Amino acid sequence: MRLARSSPGDDTQAGVGPRVILTCLAAVTLSAMTTDLVPPFADDDFQRVLCVVAHPDDVEYGTSSAVAAWTAHGVDVAYLLLTRGEAGMDSSPPEQTAQLRTEEQIASSRAVGVSEVEFLDHPDGVLEYSLGLRRDIARVIRRYKPDAVVAGSWEVETRIGLNQADHRVAGLAAVDAIRDAANRWVFPELLGEGLEPHSVRWLLLGGDPRPTHGVDVTGEPLERGIASLEAHAQYLAGLPGHPPPRLMITGITALQGRAMGVPNAVLFRAWDFHAPPPIAAEALAAAQAADPR
Repeated sequence: MRLARSSPGDDTQAGVGPRVILTCLAAVTLSAMTTDLVPPFADDDFQRVLCVVAHPDDVEYGTSSAVAAWTAHGVDVAYLLLTRGEAGMDSSPPEQTAQLRTEEQIASSRAVGVSEVEFLDHPDGVLEYSLGLRRDIARVIRRYKPDAVVAGSWEVETRIGLNQADHRVAGLAAVDAIRDAANRWVFPELLGEGLEPHSVRWLLLGGDPRPTHGVDVTGEPLERGIASLEAHAQYLAGLPGHPPPRLMITGITALQGRAMGVPNAVLFRAWDFHAPPPIAAEALAAAQAADPR
């Protein structure tokens, strides 16, 4: 995870205190709260989930607790990392950092029941939106055949500050690759690899201020989510002022739990690509109101 800084530089260049981080995250979550409780997903909404992120540890700031809840109920979850995070530690050369963060990510994934972790080896810190990146993600989608893809925000400005460049690229490329994976005439070379089109039903966006669904992570899923962030111990040790994982994940999920009426939760904004777009229902209702015949 790359947190926004008030000054330029990598994560290791400037400290962000625990209170500042948790206050920002509180603002994100509380801004999303309404008087209506955010509903859970239905038990049969998805059985295979692919999480697509830029760096090792990007899944672990809350989302991995939801992953733990899913895998505990038999959902098959895989991770796709677009980079190995080699530019994330100022005190360590990239090749050494890449190995360290790869090992920590694999250990982190095991803590929440994820056995399949794939790295694409695109360059960290300078990840570029491109047809090649879309094709690489679409290839994995066609091979893994998920019902749902989890991604992060592609917005420049988020509620916790300016979104890091790689995060923006990863989010936008992931949502475009979902459509690419379903269209046999986009990247036809994938057909030559024996990869037939696959239509993903759900896009789940973490950290959106307009959540539509949530996952109750109270209890064991929360503990496993905390353990998954703790697995990035050497990386986190190089981030001055980073809160202890237990404090951070408990705080994030407790705030989001208020929106579901449970002690701890992870919230998502979900798009169902197999459902008619909302504008269709609105247009039909408007037409019927205008001409009730």
